[in-house]
Amino acid sequence: MTRYRVFAIIALVAGVLLAYFVWTTQANPTSPYRFKLGLDLAGGTELVYKADMSQTPASDRADALSALQGVIERRVNLFGVAEPLVQTEQASALSGTTEDRLIVDLPGVTDIKAAVAALGQTPTLEFRLATTTSVGTTTEVAYLPTGLTGRYLSSATLGFGSGATSGLSAPQVILNFNSDGAKLFEKITSENVGQTLAIFLDGQPISEPVIQEAIPGGQATITGHFTATEARDLVRNLNFGALPVPIMLESSSAVGPTLGAAAISAGVIAGLIGFAIIALFMIGWYRLPGVVAAVALAEYLVFMLAVIKVIPVTLTASGIAGLIISVGMAVDANVLIFERTKEELREGKEPREAVHIGFARAWTAIRDGHLTMIISGVILFWLGTSIVQGFALVFVLGVLASFISAVSLSRVFLLAIVPEKERGAWKFLLSSGFRKH
Repeated sequence: MTRYRVFAIIALVAGVLLAYFVWTTQANPTSPYRFKLGLDLAGGTELVYKADMSQTPASDRADALSALQGVIERRVNLFGVAEPLVQTEQASALSGTTEDRLIVDLPGVTDIKAAVAALGQTPTLEFRLATTTSVGTTTEVAYLPTGLTGRYLSSATLGFGSGATSGLSAPQVILNFNSDGAKLFEKITSENVGQTLAIFLDGQPISEPVIQEAIPGGQATITGHFTATEARDLVRNLNFGALPVPIMLESSSAVGPTLGAAAISAGVIAGLIGFAIIALFMIGWYRLPGVVAAVALAEYLVFMLAVIKVIPVTLTASGIAGLIISVGMAVDANVLIFERTKEELREGKEPREAVHIGFARAWTAIRDGHLTMIISGVILFWLGTSIVQGFALVFVLGVLASFISAVSLSRVFLLAIVPEKERGAWKFLLSSGFRKH
């Protein structure tokens, strides 16, 4: 019994320290461990873009979407937005096809027009080969995609060279490609000597140089008709990230901070009421084991809040719902244990022996129930949208924590106080409901 009492004291002290950590970090406005709130709780703007993959080979679309996400994340971070969230998803369109979408959450940003304008400054860079086709007596120029786009760009720098006509120093934009881009650029230039390789920015040609020879090394020079200011701005935007594929705004929405605060308040109140009702029921029905369950449940909640802060997990309204539901799993495990223990007491077992056997008999059901919930949560997170993923992540973490709470904490606390023999007041304290055991 002494060993279990030592473990119980350690667990209680750890719970108090975790509660202190959660409280003090939340009370400190500058703490890095404050809860990270999602858009629906903090307020802000959500922008949903459709990525145009029509010119991207199917085998490259996943990489292009990932590169697009990285570029937008870099752009958003430059706005100074606190905790921006950029996600990608595939959704079914009305035509039956699949659309690649980019979801940009900007907490604290309520000016939708400013947010759209800021993201729209990111250019789409691509290289196209000019070809001519004859239609009757008219010759038309068509520009064919080469696959070389801004996704292969590693950096852009500003340079100055002699103008083609004036001979004066003219601004130039020097592009440096990554290793894959360098190989592709060399291949394109070596196979198309004498042809025009047009450089398009946001769908418009800005320079149409003729390939004189194969160009190794992964460096290209844009000699468009720039002013120094235009060239500098272009270099800046390209370094911020040229979009690998075009994007189109599909929808936008704003959530006010008042609505977010109301959602937080409602979630906290619901959690406190739910916890109080559960604790009162457990104590009223199971008496001493119910008190143990309530203490273990409190430690479970403190542990979960600390984990959410440290990881950190971005809390949304659906995430709070997942946390509240996972509390039910923690209680369910305790009910299974106490019912099995009660059966052993009815058969005449002594209290400590009944607790040991009760935990052993409940273990299989607890394990299977929690494993089933974890599998369901993982599937929801894998296949769900961002809202469903917020629920699933917190729910899975909560189920794991409730498993530890029920199997470890409740067992330690019970064995720390339950006597060897059932005498005197212990008969009442270890009984449940309206019966002796």
